[in-house]
Amino acid sequence: MNFTFRFISYSLLIILLNACNGNQEAENNEAAIAAPSALQYEIVKVYPHDTSAYTQGLEWDGNKLIEGTGLEGKSILHILDTNQKQIGNKIKLAKDIFGEGTTLFNGKIYQLTWKNHKVYVYDAKTLIKEKELYWPYEGWGLTHNDTSLIVSTGESNIYFVSPITFAIQKTIGVFNNFGYVNNINELEYANGKLYANIYGRNSIVVINLNSGLVIHTIDFSNLLAQSGVKYDPLIVDAGYVLNGIAYQPKSNTFFITGKCWPVLVEMKIK
Repeated sequence: MNFTFRFISYSLLIILLNACNGNQEAENNEAAIAAPSALQYEIVKVYPHDTSAYTQGLEWDGNKLIEGTGLEGKSILHILDTNQKQIGNKIKLAKDIFGEGTTLFNGKIYQLTWKNHKVYVYDAKTLIKEKELYWPYEGWGLTHNDTSLIVSTGESNIYFVSPITFAIQKTIGVFNNFGYVNNINELEYANGKLYANIYGRNSIVVINLNSGLVIHTIDFSNLLAQSGVKYDPLIVDAGYVLNGIAYQPKSNTFFITGKCWPVLVEMKIK
């Protein structure tokens, strides 16, 4: 074998090895972030839901369901019983306010507003507004863990904030194997994980709050049909999307609805 041939052969070998290493590195990088696994659900019961309720926030307080709704001139906060009958009076927001996510924490109900930079704080027993807090971003979804309120703004960031001042304590970015996930909307914290719906999609993602990684997805494309609804609310209005997640720890079930949907669906997620 002459020198020239050996040199060419050696060069080709080096190129081939580098290419293999490059492919291996790319595969390792892709494998480093696992794709979310798909969870399934089983419908337990279907309840009627007020089709005038543009649902933004949903949360159980024992046997009472707290619901906050949106749209300027139509935004309210009200309490429902287990049969979805209203308890007491509705709290109507000012005509220029667009209500958003709600949550209950330490005897207080917090309600976001969309672009008004206001957070309303109510006494949970009387629904008397006690104060207003300031939020510098848009308000979308709201929930809490044991120590902090958790806020979404329609982007990929999730903010942990002080229940007293609403000052930001920590920020995490939500991402999956393709990158950051935008349009994070309604939130529910349950069993150490964050459940969030993606605005405009018939799906919910489950987020690891330590890392921001989406670990599971739940597809609700057939939920309305499975619940006996004979029409698609999106035909009525393009804004009538899935929105509203409430976890009931007593039954270990989730309650899912949408903006102006005719049903509230109780289900087991597995």
